[in-house]
Amino acid sequence: MATAVRDFLLAAGLSLADENLAGTPERVAEAWAKEFLDGYARTPEQALGETFPGPEDSSGELVVVTNLRFRSMCPHHLLPFEGRAHVAYVPGKQVVGFGRLAALVDCYAHRLILQEELARQVAGSLARVLGSPATACIIEAKQACLRLRGDQQSDAITHAEAYEGRLRKDGALRRELWTRLGMPR
Repeated sequence: MATAVRDFLLAAGLSLADENLAGTPERVAEAWAKEFLDGYARTPEQALGETFPGPEDSSGELVVVTNLRFRSMCPHHLLPFEGRAHVAYVPGKQVVGFGRLAALVDCYAHRLILQEELARQVAGSLARVLGSPATACIIEAKQACLRLRGDQQSDAITHAEAYEGRLRKDGALRRELWTRLGMPR
């Protein structure tokens, strides 16, 4: 990866003799491997960690964790996006600690992924791994692609939603979720 970064800098017409670029290829390669793409080294099961038996009768009550900060990279331009994820599920066969929900978001966010796919993967993994009958992931993000390129919409915030199970079909349950998020729907 460092070789590719070095070649990129040279192709851009930059001199590697510039002292500010000394070590840049290695630093960039390390940042990408250890911080931006480390999600490929984890599975959703690993991110969610230890699971615990769900309640005998959850009666469909939602577990909601909001404002999970994340950062990711767009696969189209390799530009960053960052934002907040709101994750919800109805306990099924298994539950996890709240911090594990943030780890699941990061498992997918630390990959080259579209915002829409990030929401789908989180909601789908919660349904599959925890056996949850209803899951959701709602993401608000600031996309560098939109803010810095083209029309340069510097104030734009993008939203993506994904629902699985009952939250996909049950309007009342979805309204309850949006009420808990404090967002009109």
